[in-house]
Amino acid sequence: MQTILRIGTRGSPLALAQAHETQARLMAAHGMPAEAFEVVVISTSGDRIQDRPLSEAGGKGLFTKEIEEALLARRIDIAVHSSKDMPTQLPDGLELSAFLPREDARDAFVGKAAKTIADLPHGAKVGSSSLRRQALIRRMRPDLDVVMFRGNVQTRLRKLDEGVAAGTILAYAGLKRLGLDHVVTDLMPLDGFPPAPGQGAICIESRIGDRDVEKMLAAIHDAPTGQALACERAFLAALDGSCRTPIAGYAAVEAGKLSFAGLIISPDGTQSHTVELQGPAQDAARIGAEAARTVRAKAGEKFFDGWL
Repeated sequence: MQTILRIGTRGSPLALAQAHETQARLMAAHGMPAEAFEVVVISTSGDRIQDRPLSEAGGKGLFTKEIEEALLARRIDIAVHSSKDMPTQLPDGLELSAFLPREDARDAFVGKAAKTIADLPHGAKVGSSSLRRQALIRRMRPDLDVVMFRGNVQTRLRKLDEGVAAGTILAYAGLKRLGLDHVVTDLMPLDGFPPAPGQGAICIESRIGDRDVEKMLAAIHDAPTGQALACERAFLAALDGSCRTPIAGYAAVEAGKLSFAGLIISPDGTQSHTVELQGPAQDAARIGAEAARTVRAKAGEKFFDGWL
């Protein structure tokens, strides 16, 4: 059978799991066989750079640039991404056209020396490559030694086994999608340890105006997830959020009403400001942008000096 849809993805086990979940949902929605799809693995700069934080190498776009180039060049028809990896500005001609139903957005602690961050020994090493997670860990336990931890999920778990750190924090959704949720020793609360905007949600990127693709994706799009992500991405965009800024934000949609909670925090974890807003789900982007203005006014422009 001729391939109908080429799905672009990174090559990590988690990225492939997300691509195959997308494929399975499309197959079920349209009654199509697996042979109608081709999963195309594309190596990205973010996968190749392992020796330094992404904030020093160019930020979130490192995980999407080569995939988006393939999309624009028509070598693939759609791209499947982790929403939290997506820059707020997309290349001309591309759009986020669908979101799959969101998984659990919480962070998960995987501990070797202790089951929780609170129980870690004084001065223990905790590994994370996320500035948000690093800042939140430092807020909880200023005595801990937070070290840079790059690599895919399996690589980070192997580093734990090798004793590089006493624990690490990973997205619970990713562990669940990989069937690795049994390694979790503690789940972090949404209010005390808020997630990155987009965490737990798979998004699908396509070319603007590609009507056939739009029709296919409409059948698997989850509207509440799309509204929640519109709010979170608007919050991030209005704060000029990138891998250099520790920003958290989470929106939930129920019965047409959206509730949003956002946080900005200094990298050392000593200063933070929060915001909470509610409103109609159809006003998601407006609520996110208003939340950003509110928290920026609370913090003052000097709050961002030196670390944006």
